[in-house]
This record gives sequence, C-alpha cells and structure tokens, in this order.
Amino acid sequence: MTRPDIRAVQLEEAGVRLEPLTEAHRAGLASAGAAAEIWRYLPYDMSAGGFDRWFDASLKLNGDGREAIWAVRTLADGKLVGSTRYLNIAAHDLRVEIGGTWYAPGVWASAVNPACKLMLLRHGFETLGLNRIELKTDARNARSQAAIAKLGATREGVFRRHMVLPDGHVRDTVYFSIIREEWPQVKAKLAGRLASF
Repeated sequence: MTRPDIRAVQLEEAGVRLEPLTEAHRAGLASAGAAAEIWRYLPYDMSAGGFDRWFDASLKLNGDGREAIWAVRTLADGKLVGSTRYLNIAAHDLRVEIGGTWYAPGVWASAVNPACKLMLLRHGFETLGLNRIELKTDARNARSQAAIAKLGATREGVFRRHMVLPDGHVRDTVYFSIIREEWPQVKAKLAGRLASF
C-alpha cells in the first residue's frame, strides 16, 4: 500500500484560505495572535518572545515534514487570523490529528473554524485516504469541546494528567475522533453550517 504524502498544501473554502506556513506569515500571525485569551488552554507560552519561539519551531516542524502547518487567511479582507495543523502524523496507519489550532478572537463563532475543519477533514479523508482523524483539547476548555462535538466528532475519553502547561497546570486532555465511515455525515453537517453564515 502506498502511504500518503502528508504535508501542507493550499486549500480554500467559503472565503477562507489555508496557506502552507512560511516566513512571510510571521508578522501577520504575530498580530493575529496578540490577544492573551487565545493561548489560555494551549501548551505554548506566548510571553517574552514566545510567539517567535512558537513560529520558529512551527517552521522547522513544517519544513522537516513532521507536521503539516497552515496559516489561516480570510479572503474578504486578506487578513491572517490564525493557524492550524496536522500533527501526530502516522502515515503508516493512515491517521493524523488536527490541532494546534488558534484564531484571533474577532473570528470566533464565525465561518472560519467550520471552513477550516471542512477543508482539513475533506483533504484528509478524500485526498489522503485517511482512516482516522483525531482532535483533542484541554478538559477545562468547554468552548473548544463544544466546537469539536458540533463537528460531529465522537468523544472518546480523557487522558488524565496528560500534559504540563507553561503555567505549571497539569492538564487533563479530552480526545475526539472522526473515522472514514463517519465522514459523509460530518461533511454534510459542516456544509450545512457553512451555508447558514
């Protein structure tokens, strides 16, 4: 069996474009990521040069092919509004995780997240031929859990004391997944949500 080449490629849907991460995105993403509330539950420390450390590490992971990382752009205004990625890539098992996702607060509860998820899930299942796509979030992050469940993902359980965050908090992590057989229903649901914006 041929294994898929899992890397960032340009994708576009519903006025949102996913662009493979490059150095040219640094300033725009730094501006988009300026609000502290973005990072509350994420395992990154954005204080004192934290953004540049995150960006440099992301560029390296993307360049090495260990993760597939995108910058998120809204086409109506041309602004960069966040980032997302495939991580925990297991090409042999036809599995990835969608994660590392963050958006500027101005696009929260907009078409941006469902458009991004539709693109990443469609690319994963229909182009790459994946069997499983995982998503996870901090157990304290009710907004993120609700957004993942709204996609139609199945909540699989909690990894207790899973990660130590920059502030020292020991995080419990909630895992979700979507499998290939569920994709048609999830796709229809996401398309319906996007049509409502």
